[in-house]
Amino acid sequence: MASEAPPFWWEKPDWRAMSLAPAALLYGAVAGRRLLKADPPRISLPVLCIGNFTVGGAGKTPTAIAFANGAKARGLRPGIVSRGYGGAYRGLHVVDAAHDSARYVGDEPLLLARHASVALCPDRLKGARHLQTLGCDFIIMDDGFQSARLFADFSLLVVDAARGIGNGKVIPAGPLRAPLTDQMRKTDALLRIGKGDGADFVIRQAARAGRPIYEARLEPSSTAPVAGNRWLAFAGIGNPEKFYASVAEAGGEIVETRSFPDHHSFEADDIRNLTDAARRQGLGLITTAKDQVRLATMVGVPAGFLEKLAVLDVDLKFDRKDALGRILDTVTGRFKSRVTS
Repeated sequence: MASEAPPFWWEKPDWRAMSLAPAALLYGAVAGRRLLKADPPRISLPVLCIGNFTVGGAGKTPTAIAFANGAKARGLRPGIVSRGYGGAYRGLHVVDAAHDSARYVGDEPLLLARHASVALCPDRLKGARHLQTLGCDFIIMDDGFQSARLFADFSLLVVDAARGIGNGKVIPAGPLRAPLTDQMRKTDALLRIGKGDGADFVIRQAARAGRPIYEARLEPSSTAPVAGNRWLAFAGIGNPEKFYASVAEAGGEIVETRSFPDHHSFEADDIRNLTDAARRQGLGLITTAKDQVRLATMVGVPAGFLEKLAVLDVDLKFDRKDALGRILDTVTGRFKSRVTS
């Protein structure tokens, strides 16, 4: 699947979406049938799936990190199973945060590995079983909602408040991975992240279906290096506008932005162009934690570049303090019912 979604997916439906409607109908029928008729294999551990309705960035990575940290605070040993994206591994691999490169394992797994054991594997069941042998007693499935390769005791679907589900059409006419009604039937709860009314439609659909709706926001881990300074902000993530908004909310003045495709592999020319543009305008360079891990393992990064680069890391904060705990309780409760029934 292409890593960069066409811009028209996030606009009101137009002739491009309409012209792709027949292909979307076929794709949606296949994806919906696979989702609804699947009987995924089970593992003897509680499994929380963190997914989203669409392709592109919605906030799954900070959500997975929040739940990993929350599980650890309860004395659990969480493990994260991921297919991985943007890396070179195709078999089973446990991510080493200290030595692995984003080029080989992907940027998101490297970030996740700072908080929990991460198993990369196209076969999520195999990955989860391996985490179990390492002593993990709680599985977080990063994405995988539509693949149905591993049974989840609870599926939490993340949606960006500003972007929502775009034009509401299925691939290739829009960003939906399967028809919304089919996905909603398999959804246990929604998590709306940020501010905006772009997700109002899907929130209404979830409410009508009786699905719990949680609210959260992304807050900078620290605003010290950001506030009061002028920046050239750049990002190679699924939704760079969310990052730029976070920089502004942290008190930074964004003079220029440079957006790259999701999971972009930076080259020497990219760094040279960014550095030159920032120097000409007297700006600092700021980027995301995901981009920083890719840059940190890039071969040939100019001396001093990483030391001068500012990174805005963010934490997920639920509006209700008990929300994360309630979801963890539901996951473990359903698991206990599953294994004792």
